[in-house]
Amino acid sequence: MTNLARRPDQSVTALLLKWGGGDKTALDELIPLVYDELRRLAASYLRRRSGSNTLQATALVHEAYVRLAGQKGASMEHRAQFFGLAAKVMRDVLVDHARSRQSAKRGGQQLRISLSQAERSSHNPELEMLALDAALKELAATNPQHSRVIELRFFGGLTIEETAEVMSLSHATTERYWSFARAWLRRELAA
Repeated sequence: MTNLARRPDQSVTALLLKWGGGDKTALDELIPLVYDELRRLAASYLRRRSGSNTLQATALVHEAYVRLAGQKGASMEHRAQFFGLAAKVMRDVLVDHARSRQSAKRGGQQLRISLSQAERSSHNPELEMLALDAALKELAATNPQHSRVIELRFFGGLTIEETAEVMSLSHATTERYWSFARAWLRRELAA
């Protein structure tokens, strides 16, 4: 049984319905009920991310909250859908953060190095994030469900069962999509 299914919460569902109906205060009531799970999702992704984390799980959740509060017409009927939206928002936050850090590195008082020095330097997590985002967009153009599985698993930290629930897919189908998308991304990112 999944974490999402293990903890059915009628008050969460009621708040999601109120929020979807345009009640802005419902999100303020909802966040404390789901905060620990959102923080777990954020921490799960950041733990797997290589390189130094300049963004902490708490900051990621808070930025995601701000963006969720700005959502219009968020129609959700259960917590799994909410966590699917939260994974998408967290991905957007992480990509924007990576773009911001990359643009800051390109100007000003930055140390200039040669191409050969750059090739010997350690990998760049921001560039990795941007490359992953670009690859996911390319995958979404031809296989949107495969891309969504990666987004939910990688950015949202959801299990196969939770991902299947959010996407209304069977466990076996979700496993197939996950395997295909991982292999496709590995090939794209290696190229």
